[in-house]
Amino acid sequence: MAIAKVTEVISSSTKSFDDAVENGVERASKTLKGITGAWVADQKVTVEKGKVSEYRVVLKISFVLDD
Repeated sequence: MAIAKVTEVISSSTKSFDDAVENGVERASKTLKGITGAWVADQKVTVEKGKVSEYRVVLKISFVLDD
């Protein structure tokens, strides 16, 4: 029987939401082993001078715990 855990990660990008997701999963995989999936729980942008300056995502990342 496998046991999984879910952790929350917030990541950002100046390019796009997709890039923010990629950044978050890539960074999380450096520390968390056995990542099996991720879903976007929330999205946000920051705006400067009337233009989007940063894309932010809140990711829920699931991973299987070692025995």
